[in-house]
Amino acid sequence: MVDYALLAKTIAALTEGETDPVALMATVACEVHFSDARFDWTGFYRVVAPQVMKIGPYQGGHGCLVIPFSRGVCGAAARSGEIQRVSDVTVFKDHIACDSRTQSELVLPVYTGSGALLGVFDIDSHQRDAFDCRDAEALQDILAKTFSRVHDTPLSGG
Repeated sequence: MVDYALLAKTIAALTEGETDPVALMATVACEVHFSDARFDWTGFYRVVAPQVMKIGPYQGGHGCLVIPFSRGVCGAAARSGEIQRVSDVTVFKDHIACDSRTQSELVLPVYTGSGALLGVFDIDSHQRDAFDCRDAEALQDILAKTFSRVHDTPLSGG
């Protein structure tokens, strides 16, 4: 199990003073990925155009390059602004199988300090029902604290 208190402290120390979203994403993806063996793919999809995300920093095998808001678990998180915790991706309507080994998924929307949707943070596991509410809540808190210092996105002109 992840020691989320330690993970939060580590990420805070590594990213102190940093405001570049890609640098923050790279650090968060790396630290979270190696914090638990359940996490087989860990990374970001960045909003790059209206209703479109592209792959950002990640750890693990290849990911999908482009995900529209209208498709998949990542799209559902971006569209709704809500955390998506899917215990069995085979029953999720319109799941995008970037890796056929993925069994469960946790996707969290990521917002800038000014409230703009920056993208989503996606964690895939080769285990069914790998994620619980504790994972979602702790990661949501880490993401909120880390990305609160980012105020502009490419779409907002910053």
